[in-house]
Amino acid sequence: MILLANSLTSPAIGLVFWSVLIFGLFFFLLSKFAWKPILNAVKARDEMIKGSLEAAEIAREDMMRLQSDNEAILRKAREEREVILKDARDVRDKLIAEAKGKASEEAEKIVEKARIGIEGEKRKALAEIHDQVAILSVDIASKLLGEQLKKTGEQEKLIDNYLKEINFNKN
Repeated sequence: MILLANSLTSPAIGLVFWSVLIFGLFFFLLSKFAWKPILNAVKARDEMIKGSLEAAEIAREDMMRLQSDNEAILRKAREEREVILKDARDVRDKLIAEAKGKASEEAEKIVEKARIGIEGEKRKALAEIHDQVAILSVDIASKLLGEQLKKTGEQEKLIDNYLKEINFNKN
């Protein structure tokens, strides 16, 4: 019963009239002045969101393209690094081989010079030995001849032998 007595549950005709009139006037004013700016703002916001999504998609595609470009650049840089390292190793190996070759050539030259020096010294030593042997032979021969010639009569025999040999050599 309390509800029947309440004016909100059973409104009077005047209240309904004024409520409908004010609502209609409010609706007219909103549709005339507010709906277009609100709808334009909503539409602009919707377009901004679509543009942002498109820009984000483009940015994502650009990022993917840049990432693949970066990977390609990194791959190319690694390949170039490998080529440079290979070239450096080849140059190093070549230099080592050249150094070994030069060292062995120098060693061969030194050995050859030493061999030639040794041969020269050997010849000199042999010549000195021959000279000394000749000197010693002459000394020994002169001493022996001196001893032989001291004996009497041996001198005459020796002179006769020499004269016979000289005569045979001339004929």
